[in-house]
Amino acid sequence: MTERAHAEGHAEEPVGVWSGSWVAERLGVELAGDEALTGLLGLALRRNPKRAHLLVSNVLGKHVPQSPSVVYGHGVALGRRVRELLGADAAERAVVLGYAETATGLGHSVADGLGPAPYLHSTRRPVTGVARAGGFEESHSHATSHLLLPADPALLAGDGPLVLVDDEFSTGNTVLNTVRDLHERYPRERYVVVALVDMRSAADAGRLEEFAREIGARVDLVAAASGTVRLPDGVLEKGQALVTRYEAESAQAGGPSSAAPSWPVAPPEGVVGPAHDHRTHPRATPVNLRWPAGLPDGGRHGFTAADRDRLERALPGMAARIAEALPAGARRVLVLGFEELMYAPLRLARALEQTAGDGVDVRYSTTTRSPVLAVDDPGYAIRTRLVFPAHDDPADGPGERYAYNVAGAGFDAVVAVVDSAADTPALHAPDGLAARLAAHVPHVLLAIVPSYVPDVPPVPPVPQAPERPSMLPEPLRGPAFSSYAPDEVGWLLQDLSDVTLEAPTEEREEAIQSGGAHYAESLPVEYQPSEQYQELFHAALEASAARLARAVGAVTEIVLAERSPRPVLVSLARAGTPVGVLMRRWARYRHGLDLSHYAVSIVRGRGIDANALRWLAGHHDPADVVFVDGWTGKGAITRELAAALRDFEASDGVTGFDPEIAVLADPGSCVRTYGTRDDFLIPSACLNSTVSGLVSRTVLRADLVGPHDFHGAKFYRELAGADLSPAFLDAVSACFPDVTDAVDTHVKDLLSADRTPTWEGWAAVERISEEYGIHDVNLVKPGVGETTRVMLRRVPWKVLARAGAGADLDHVRLLAEQRGVAVEEVDGLPYTCVGLIHPQYTRGATGADGKAVTL
Repeated sequence: MTERAHAEGHAEEPVGVWSGSWVAERLGVELAGDEALTGLLGLALRRNPKRAHLLVSNVLGKHVPQSPSVVYGHGVALGRRVRELLGADAAERAVVLGYAETATGLGHSVADGLGPAPYLHSTRRPVTGVARAGGFEESHSHATSHLLLPADPALLAGDGPLVLVDDEFSTGNTVLNTVRDLHERYPRERYVVVALVDMRSAADAGRLEEFAREIGARVDLVAAASGTVRLPDGVLEKGQALVTRYEAESAQAGGPSSAAPSWPVAPPEGVVGPAHDHRTHPRATPVNLRWPAGLPDGGRHGFTAADRDRLERALPGMAARIAEALPAGARRVLVLGFEELMYAPLRLARALEQTAGDGVDVRYSTTTRSPVLAVDDPGYAIRTRLVFPAHDDPADGPGERYAYNVAGAGFDAVVAVVDSAADTPALHAPDGLAARLAAHVPHVLLAIVPSYVPDVPPVPPVPQAPERPSMLPEPLRGPAFSSYAPDEVGWLLQDLSDVTLEAPTEEREEAIQSGGAHYAESLPVEYQPSEQYQELFHAALEASAARLARAVGAVTEIVLAERSPRPVLVSLARAGTPVGVLMRRWARYRHGLDLSHYAVSIVRGRGIDANALRWLAGHHDPADVVFVDGWTGKGAITRELAAALRDFEASDGVTGFDPEIAVLADPGSCVRTYGTRDDFLIPSACLNSTVSGLVSRTVLRADLVGPHDFHGAKFYRELAGADLSPAFLDAVSACFPDVTDAVDTHVKDLLSADRTPTWEGWAAVERISEEYGIHDVNLVKPGVGETTRVMLRRVPWKVLARAGAGADLDHVRLLAEQRGVAVEEVDGLPYTCVGLIHPQYTRGATGADGKAVTL
């Protein structure tokens, strides 16, 4: 293919079999749209609870080795189309933003085609001393937190067009989230979205225009091809079954990777694909590129027109040095980039392609974080997979990384290009990338590009700063932990599923009573609801779903109006977690927002998990964090949170966290941010883990939770057959369209009302405590939700019910009957019901410090 054809963005036509035919034939997946789609895209499978299939680009240079002229040519051609769309004057003022990790090179190539536009890409690598200019979450990614770290804060502050580049435009959520976030900070009149393929569904097609009207700006879309993916019924289940089958076959073959290769012998550990025949693992041969001093390695901190000129002048010499280092007779060469470092290796590969001559076939691809099933079939896009550990000390912790379609591809040499931050011992370890490559390719060369760090003033050390962990793990996500989808919530907890923590209620409370133990050091045995109780739950859910939906909509709208236009929802596990998921769903339904949502532990008498706060402060602006709970009782957790945040500010010096909790229901009048102050049955309070993603209450015990650990919890996988978590969420979410108008009216009333907390619930609890001779407010549990908890977790004394309370108490009455607990009707009770614990009748009832109360 000629250089001219490459520059015009024409990929090599697929020879013989389409690389999506394997998936298409087995799952019935169909690409419909432009004729160019099957040349641009193949199909593969991955383990994902929402979408089993993966669109694999043939021209991006990520998963599929491709001619660098083809890869660069597609980006440049899109940039030229943007320039034609904007006109010369507007193009001169444009800024281009690319998305990590897959579109960093594509975005930079678009900037080259557009002209002198400065370029910035998002990153998942925090850099000490560089202030964030923004950040966002990517809803369908396996690793979500994107940071914007320009060396010049003014880069995004201009009023010229902003050009946003991603490899694929599907739902549009990621791009719209970015535009919304940046428009609030740096409003402008025009945006252009650029993608290799526009694969929006009919339902998503109109969202871009609606969004543009909402923000009062023009938003255009430029793509190389467009179409849609047609999925038959049951495709997700079929895809998951295929992944499970091929993973199992690969495991039996002796490799840990998810694939079913067709070679006759088991591959070496860490690879899916045929191994190179030689027996030695030669060390990678270093290549001194003589990268220009001070030249950025990419767009992580911005790349200007002056930087582009310096790079263009240096490229021929650097390519010549690579060519000189190649072994004699090498005819098929791969230049392999590294995760976000895509542009520099791409330009080096293209320059090498031009230098090496017609006899050398140069290809380009990059390593990736993204796990994909490998199947050695010509009709499948990912035929082989190399697996190796991360080697750049990533902020979100260690993990596997991958290089696809390298093993068995007939390369005579691989030139691995990494930045200096990734040139670590892990890169050169026996299971590292260099060794994995050497096992399959005769010659491995290593070129190091200096990691560019902008000059920033040194940050003065905090005097006498307490010891902190160098790194905290990434949040746990379903389906590995919890039955929630991975994008619904990230759990800032550690998994204690393999630890036995449960004991029968009486034994557990005896231990608390005799040793002064804390309630958070053990777990009650999970209550297994009877058939009658489950029927009651479903009846309650059917009756109250719309009421819940109105409250969800109201509290979410209050948060968006008063707290932050881009809030980070942080649920207090576990009662707050279903509410946080529903709030996130409402924000997406009503506003197209894809909010970050995490769950953290708070323990009475011990406070909130400080390591979780540190993780949040390191990944988000604390001012955007909104703590979420299900309901208020007497306000004990509200007070606990406020005290814990004061302590955290004093110990860590981190400010900005707001102790005001957002709740679905505030019958105790303890907060300003709520959906309703009615005390009614929230069905999620009826059950324990089976309506909370199968996650236990949180655990804090010194022998299990160290000073640098998150608090713990268990994932009860064995209860999957009884899980009602999805049913609860879906039933409430289904009511959103029906309550939209009612929510608007209710929110208008709330915003104009005096919502100052009166703490009348606390006063009522104090009165009840004295009247019933308990003399400890912590043994009085007001409200339907708290009373339900008493019945499920403790050995209750009695239940006070407001005279005339109806169906909201059916489940409480049933539990009371089953447990032999008296229900006493009381006139004038401010709550629908109150649960009482008495230390004379219940061993180990807990007080304000979480320990046993004795008389």
